[in-house]
Amino acid sequence: MSDSETAPRPAVPVSAYAAAGVDIEAGDRAVELMKAHVKKSARPEVLGGLGGFAGFFDASAFKNYRHPVLATSTDGVGTKVAIAQAMDIHDTIGWDLIGMLVDDLVVVGAEPLFVTDYIACGKVVPERIAAIVKGIAEACTAAGAALLGGETAEHPGLLHADEYDIAGATTGIVERDKILGAERVRDHDVVIALASSGLHSNGFSLVRNVLLTQAGMALESHVPEFSRTLGEELLTPTRVYAKDILALADAVEVHAISHITGGGLANNLVRVIPEGFSVTVERSSWTPAPIFGLVQRVGSITQPDIEATLNMGVGMAVVLPEASVAGALALLEQRGIPSWVMGRVSATSGPAQVALVGSHPAS
Repeated sequence: MSDSETAPRPAVPVSAYAAAGVDIEAGDRAVELMKAHVKKSARPEVLGGLGGFAGFFDASAFKNYRHPVLATSTDGVGTKVAIAQAMDIHDTIGWDLIGMLVDDLVVVGAEPLFVTDYIACGKVVPERIAAIVKGIAEACTAAGAALLGGETAEHPGLLHADEYDIAGATTGIVERDKILGAERVRDHDVVIALASSGLHSNGFSLVRNVLLTQAGMALESHVPEFSRTLGEELLTPTRVYAKDILALADAVEVHAISHITGGGLANNLVRVIPEGFSVTVERSSWTPAPIFGLVQRVGSITQPDIEATLNMGVGMAVVLPEASVAGALALLEQRGIPSWVMGRVSATSGPAQVALVGSHPAS
């Protein structure tokens, strides 16, 4: 709920403020346009509506928890917003924001409760702001979280009129004895991959530099490998896994989960592997989508380099016992999430390690 009304009114005449580049009336129109989208994401615990100085969430239901623990995460979308701005498509970038936020929560077993957002722009264009919030609200609904509050800030002179950036924060809840993490990982555990929808929201500084700057490719150019334009491929929204991960953790025994974001597969997976254990990931178990091959080929990027930057087709990595594998894969298939066994955990000595071995099958 990006809400311009939460900011104090200026102590100078509106006309003077408008002359400085800040349009309060446009902010008010943006709030009106976004209200319907925000309302759709509401949970029963949400109290009040738009326009206040703070959002309210009824915590009385927490008394049903034995030992409730709150979890929180904050993030942004990064330079992927430049693609949305260049294409003048703004109703998908909110999915990227929520994917980055709530899926950092669910990997510890927490249910996302609510989200607050922040949109900074050079000029408030009500329809554009409403489109951004539409995507945020839709993704919140998909994750089961309420869009509880937020702010739209107009920064003329700092950002150009068509520029904006978005960020947010989310809060969730989990029983203390159900928190997932490295301390649960055991020898002979299996690692399951959940497919990404594409690049998600990481590595776009590299992708833009390679494809748009170095290669001079146009966003509107049709790419046969994608069966659509380059811009459409790059703007593919981040997959939001929240409800799928919570359903998985409820159905089978899960030890740890890694959200594969900036830094790539190995660098994120090792964060949930304890000292004295290693993971061997078999590249032969999946074929990355064509976008990854295109970036690597056009940029002449080494395998270690691209794997340290992009997700390579894996959005989540789930560490679980062998006995849980069949049930996990069946549940994920039922929920429409492509998944497969990609690696195994072994007891070793020394620091935690993740090694990617073999080669990906040809696409």
